[in-house]
Amino acid sequence: MGSLNSRILQCTEEPQQPEPQAGPSYVSGSRKRKQSTGPGLSPESERSHTFLGQEEDLQQVVCTRQGKKVKITSEHAYQTLFLNGETSDIKIRALGKVWCLHKTFLCQSNYFVTVLRDSWKDCHEDIIDLEINDQNINVESLDFVLGWLYRNDYVFIEPLQVPGVLATACLFQVEDLIQECDETMEETINVKTVCSFYAAAETYGLHSVKTECFEWLLHNLMTHPSVELYKELSTDLMNMVISSPDLLVMQKEIDIYTTLKQWMFLRLNPGWKGSMKQLLVKANNWFSGHREHSASISFLETEQGIAFQPVFKNLRFHHIICDLASTRVIEQDALIPSEWLSCVYKQQWFTLLRAQQYREIGPRDISETELEEYSMRCGKKIVRDGKYSWKWSGYNFGVHLYVIFTNHYIIFKQSAFRKRHGGSICLQPQRNIAFRLTLVYFDSSGKLSFRKTTGYKILTFAKNEEKVVMKLGRIPLSFPLYIFCNFLFISLENPGN
Repeated sequence: MGSLNSRILQCTEEPQQPEPQAGPSYVSGSRKRKQSTGPGLSPESERSHTFLGQEEDLQQVVCTRQGKKVKITSEHAYQTLFLNGETSDIKIRALGKVWCLHKTFLCQSNYFVTVLRDSWKDCHEDIIDLEINDQNINVESLDFVLGWLYRNDYVFIEPLQVPGVLATACLFQVEDLIQECDETMEETINVKTVCSFYAAAETYGLHSVKTECFEWLLHNLMTHPSVELYKELSTDLMNMVISSPDLLVMQKEIDIYTTLKQWMFLRLNPGWKGSMKQLLVKANNWFSGHREHSASISFLETEQGIAFQPVFKNLRFHHIICDLASTRVIEQDALIPSEWLSCVYKQQWFTLLRAQQYREIGPRDISETELEEYSMRCGKKIVRDGKYSWKWSGYNFGVHLYVIFTNHYIIFKQSAFRKRHGGSICLQPQRNIAFRLTLVYFDSSGKLSFRKTTGYKILTFAKNEEKVVMKLGRIPLSFPLYIFCNFLFISLENPGN
């Protein structure tokens, strides 16, 4: 058993401490809890709030109500004093339950220091009612945190219980426990916890946990699709994930649309139970029922669908309509307002004419921001070691770019037609391509365990020329590997202006 010398504060009948800091977002950067009397306390009050001295044979001296001193271990304090309530000198009532506790232990919390001081001044009551307004706090989390104050050894927190424990620890301002929650959350982010951890980290100010959860979603939303995850993802969080330039996209932009269609179905039908293999068929059938009853408007214009419009607006439709099969899907689904698509068709037609007239060879100089916002997003999974070659379908303004993967290199090859047809942009002798290539693989929990990227670059290709874009060298590769690319095949500015 660990000693209690760093965990038990000896209190007088009238504890005096500075007012606790307001708000639930206070987070300590240190695991060792510190107590301070503050500058406004009298010398007598300062002397009455001191940590107990050196540990005595892994035991601790605790003051009882009768003034006697007993030596206890951490486990004895928890079992005898907390669970059994022996020698209790204060009662706490909250959410319909009463705990028989001890002021000595409660004084580890700045919250209770203030509560005990105010209650002593008011009426010397031995029972205190707590008003709990945070919906994340329940009886179980209160019981855990109050019991934690009686223990000095590490107490395992079930990952699914962490948000409630964190909420309670923030209310009571128990620094060490907040830090333990922070560390537990960072270590146990997975498909079952990521959404609740993100919400809790945002509410209670755990900024590093919030960042790690968001990155996990960027990496796993499409690489490891999950019915459970789709059901938990809120509209606001999905909106941020889809709009991020760092989203790891599997296949092409149309597959982001398919992901959103499945997610929207589950948000509207949270009771549906089935597998990922069944999900798309079920979603298509469900939305087809809408088309039969409301053929005049798209689903996103209906009362049910309008809340999802901000998320779908983040799709890069100009990269969807460059492929005939993808265009047919979004037209037949009738989820997207026709005005949205009309604008995209018009824009792409003018872009094609501009590129043809000026014999566009591709971007020459472009900012990283433009690449992040307008590039084509795509990705591929490499299941096992070997040599692979593929291209992502679509017009892409005449660029036929193949990606070649070996265990030593990743190569781009610009393939051209043999015959020329006037000034067609498809057959320009040189083409510029702006891109970013990222190679990753994950551990069993979905966390990124390897990442290598080219950063944003622009390369010039002659017809049928190939170039090495990433050297793997002696890097020990683990499979499956994922390759993600951002491409821009056409300049965004009109060269005639």
